[in-house]
Amino acid sequence: MFLKLLKESKDRQLIPEKLYITCEQLYTSYRETIERAGMSMADYESTFQFLLQRIEEQIAHPYPFEPYHKKITTPLNYFKFALDFARPLIDLKHSVLLHEENVKKISHQLEAGENVILFANHQTELDPQLINILLQENGFAFGTEMIFVAGDRVLTDPLATPFSMGCNLLCIYSKRHIDNPPERRAEKQLHNQRTMQLLRQLLTAGGKCVYVAPAGGRDRPNEKGEVIVSDFDPQSIEMFRLMALKSKTTTHFYPLALVTYEILPPPHTIQKELGEKREAKRSKVLLSFGNEVAMADLAVSNEQERHKTRRQRADAILNSVKEQYKILKKI
Repeated sequence: MFLKLLKESKDRQLIPEKLYITCEQLYTSYRETIERAGMSMADYESTFQFLLQRIEEQIAHPYPFEPYHKKITTPLNYFKFALDFARPLIDLKHSVLLHEENVKKISHQLEAGENVILFANHQTELDPQLINILLQENGFAFGTEMIFVAGDRVLTDPLATPFSMGCNLLCIYSKRHIDNPPERRAEKQLHNQRTMQLLRQLLTAGGKCVYVAPAGGRDRPNEKGEVIVSDFDPQSIEMFRLMALKSKTTTHFYPLALVTYEILPPPHTIQKELGEKREAKRSKVLLSFGNEVAMADLAVSNEQERHKTRRQRADAILNSVKEQYKILKKI
């Protein structure tokens, strides 16, 4: 049914040829994946039909994301749609959540009205849903209200935006795309500054959990074909540290390592154009919440040393994520 509707949409010129091919590939890989796992695609046809309708709407009338976007649950429930789409792709039997003691600390800190910022690696567009589902499966509810720092590509790609609309997002232009095109660099920088001010307001209110990938994008394979954690940007970490300080609300920082790459792998190289290939697979989700980072112990000693210290701070957090990542990869 979906493929028929998809072709009709292309024939009526509601979606372009390239997007038609991408959606066909996604559907076919999704169907093959879940049927191998003993599930029926008939149970997920409505999910894909919902997605196609939203894609057509996005092409006709792109959704205007605000710098801070709250997940949409009514009149259409984008939040539930994204979870329904992601859930059958997770091999829950072999999924693992490491260091539950730290997750419990995070949950208690949020309940006390304090903030938590997670410095994490990032591997697939479905990471927000995968994190939320695995937390829920282990009895933790804070993933439902988690705020994700999102780059502009997941806000402009018609296939990605329906998933983005179901998340709480701080919308920011990543360092990888801020110069594309060059004439919009100043505009994008102003947008990012506004987003950071909104972050400060959110942290001032308290009780917020924010996920940020300081690498500015997804992990990709190296020359050996091994998926590695991308380097963190010191300026990104510094910005979140400063906003937390200015909020004057107690804020905790944790490193988070995740292994989700196989579920929806990104292209091997960073693409400037929208419309990347999507191939869904079923795999385990592995999360490891590291020990809280004492940011005060990594403070700048003096003005002349500030750049060096920011680099050292970013490296210390990155090394923690990499150490956890190595452990996860052995599971």
